Amino acid sequence: MKVAAENLALNIENIRNDFPILKRKVNGYPLVYFDNAATSQTPQQVIDAIVDYYSNYNANIHRGVHTLSQEATDKYEAARKTVQTHFNAAKSHEIIFTSGTTHGINLVASGFASLLEEGDEVIVSALEHHSNIVPWQMLCEKTGALLKVIPMNNEGELVVDKFQQLLSNKTKVVFLNHVSNALGTINPIEKIITEAHKVGAAVLIDGAQAAPHIKADVQALDVDFYVASAHKMCGPTGVGVLYGKEEWLNKLPPYQGGGEMIATVSFEKTTYADLPHKFEAGTPNICGGIAFGVALDYMNAIGFDKIASYEEELLHYGTEKLLKIEGLKIYGTSTKKTAVISFNIEGIHPYDIGTIVDKLGIAVRTGHHCAQPIMDFYKIPGTVRASFLFYNTKEEIDLLVEAVKRAKSMLQ
Repeated sequence: MKVAAENLALNIENIRNDFPILKRKVNGYPLVYFDNAATSQTPQQVIDAIVDYYSNYNANIHRGVHTLSQEATDKYEAARKTVQTHFNAAKSHEIIFTSGTTHGINLVASGFASLLEEGDEVIVSALEHHSNIVPWQMLCEKTGALLKVIPMNNEGELVVDKFQQLLSNKTKVVFLNHVSNALGTINPIEKIITEAHKVGAAVLIDGAQAAPHIKADVQALDVDFYVASAHKMCGPTGVGVLYGKEEWLNKLPPYQGGGEMIATVSFEKTTYADLPHKFEAGTPNICGGIAFGVALDYMNAIGFDKIASYEEELLHYGTEKLLKIEGLKIYGTSTKKTAVISFNIEGIHPYDIGTIVDKLGIAVRTGHHCAQPIMDFYKIPGTVRASFLFYNTKEEIDLLVEAVKRAKSMLQ
């Protein structure tokens, strides 16, 4: 066990040196960044890749015969291969570059508008981000399909037995997150995918919150669609990935029309390009896609097993320390969760706590976290959410605990 623990140890000092922003001060205090569930920070290696693109080979991709275009195209398509390898997709054209998780979900939901009929059913979970609720509600309004919800319990877990009762031969799509952004709960997606497939339903997994912590194998999961965002994985904003099984991507119509996604165009008829270009209309975020590949390489060089082990340490340490504060309650107490602690202090609004700890240089997220149904379930306006990543430390957690204590003493 000792050898295994040593093998999983991270050199946190070296890792932190890769992130320039961690050296800055906020309100005169060293920055403590605990808003990783919203956006992770970016290592110098990724920043360098962005600068290199704009400094040395900035050009539009595909079809260009000049050297810069060819270099940009090669780097962009190499990044697609990197994403394919990371998620273990069977084919590179099953990887669609998007502007982020929300874009990927909307693309799939829009496509299903041509596949659903009135009376069909779609199933969502009670733990979803708004971006995995609203597009499907819009789809139901267009098609007459019925939206059903997998309920949650007080621990912030899905009631899987109820899910099985919701399934029927009318179920066409099931969509849920791999990890709750508001609570950190890791959902039993393997079981849900298996059960949904038994009735012939497709499954979309929102992997935005899981991808920084868990290396999803889309073939092993047998999932039909999996979406994620680069900006939660040490990459830039404005780029993400939609994985889709080839057979499903071929069934869906194009989401947007324009350049790049066509084979031939005339005023009489247009034919569409093959995958993945069918879903990549217009000039993409070329630099973002390339930098996403560099970010994945960076995280894989550290190792996701090491990341998971260290972040679990942070989660247990932070949970133990925060619970010693009288009146503090943690929401989301599943035994299977990522490094997210969502909490309130009795009688104090979360916004007020967030404002005070920011004055001490500590960044946390406050509010409903775009997961209002969860807050409604608990009958609260929102929470304070501290979310950790592998470059955070126990010493930073100690600073958070002292800051929360100070906020409590000022506000009560």
